[in-house]
Amino acid sequence: MPVKNTIIPRTFALDAADFPGTALTIGNFDGVHCGHAHLLDCLKKAAKEYGLACGVMTFAPHPREYFARLNQRPELIPTRINTLRDKVCALRQHGADFIALSHFTETLAQTSPTDYIEEILIKQLKVRYLLVGQDFRFGHRREGDVDMLRRYGAKHGFEVNHIDDVTNSEGHRFSSTELRNALSFGDIDSAKQYLGRHYSISGRVQHGKKLGRTLGYPTLNIRVMPHCAIRSGIYVVKVRGLTAQPNDPAIPGIASLGVRPTVDTQGDVLLEVHLIDTNMDAYGKLVSVEFLQHVRDEEKFPDLETLVSAMNNDLATARKYFDQHGL
Repeated sequence: MPVKNTIIPRTFALDAADFPGTALTIGNFDGVHCGHAHLLDCLKKAAKEYGLACGVMTFAPHPREYFARLNQRPELIPTRINTLRDKVCALRQHGADFIALSHFTETLAQTSPTDYIEEILIKQLKVRYLLVGQDFRFGHRREGDVDMLRRYGAKHGFEVNHIDDVTNSEGHRFSSTELRNALSFGDIDSAKQYLGRHYSISGRVQHGKKLGRTLGYPTLNIRVMPHCAIRSGIYVVKVRGLTAQPNDPAIPGIASLGVRPTVDTQGDVLLEVHLIDTNMDAYGKLVSVEFLQHVRDEEKFPDLETLVSAMNNDLATARKYFDQHGL
């Protein structure tokens, strides 16, 4: 049974008359780290050389999440590095003309490798050049591999190349697993090395209980995705998206990510950001919060007075950070 894919186009329509086909890569692209960036750079060069549209096929949810839920093993669900919005934006920033988003369902999981190639890659996505990782597997029970793609490519007229693992200057492989591990420990510096940029979470500012305002710390409240990869705690951050200025200047802040055990018993994860020396109406705005330094883990305090004392210390830490590093 053919699988329908949703195409998220660029700002212009992807017209088949403009391109004889597509240069495509396929993967989950969790975090869109430096290894992914190298692959996308190679793909973009090939697309330009052959006059093809540069595209990425990715999935929601992560296939491992689908199978973990199917087998009732929630402990095997991988943590999420990015929201789907952030992943798509990062892929676009690295040169993708379009993103083909496949909903990972039973239909896709049961699709044979041959149908995957013929119905999705050839008929739907008009693949003429395919670039994947060296251990790429696809189709029902992961029965398809790079050798199979090359055989079909020779038959149907598309080129298949693979890319070796990308490593840093110390020989360590860039991987989403290592990035998740760094984030789980609140290791912001290592996460930045994997990403080539500051780790960030975007979302719309929502109304909260306004408790922070009564404590002298008004906050921007942002819901985060389930199974968020980064460790709960207090972070020095900077925020973008709050002003209408063309260069979108960053605003310094101190943030709390977690379930707020001192003041809330519901257990919902929330990102609360206090802007330093800045007060503005931000409700409804789509903002990006960049994590700069882990300050401490989330704690449950015996009373609000102790909580406020800790918040004062956190703010002092953030001010010292920005005094030393700026924005």
